[in-house]
Amino acid sequence: MKTLVTSIAGALAVLALSTSAAIAKPGWSEDFAKASAQAKAEKKLLLIDFTGSDWCGWCIKLDKEVFAKPEFAEYAKKNLVLVEADFPRSKELAKEVKEQNAKLQKEYKVQGYPTIIVLNAEGKKVGELGYQPGGPAAFIAELDKLKGK
Repeated sequence: MKTLVTSIAGALAVLALSTSAAIAKPGWSEDFAKASAQAKAEKKLLLIDFTGSDWCGWCIKLDKEVFAKPEFAEYAKKNLVLVEADFPRSKELAKEVKEQNAKLQKEYKVQGYPTIIVLNAEGKKVGELGYQPGGPAAFIAELDKLKGK
């Protein structure tokens, strides 16, 4: 009986650790270098979402009102490569991802969340956005303005 309890406890511990590791949202990447190469190859904008996904109220609001909507997903599929640069408080990130996100934060001088940095296919910054009301339509309109830059 002791062995069974020990085995179950061990399995639960492994499950808890594996679910606490942060994973980017579906359709989003945590790998900036890979996403940059994809954006260049596909001639798309690269959108970097600097977020505090598990503590920042405005980040959570942006995610629910814009990023989680089908209209945004459809637009992104055709026009964007998405990167999540997360700075969670209660989720653990892989060491490489943590270091990459800190480097990106410093490079783009991000001081608050959410901050959305938009790069063209060549990696040049063409815009910076944050939360704004109006859902996917308003956000997409702002992205469309940046497409020509």
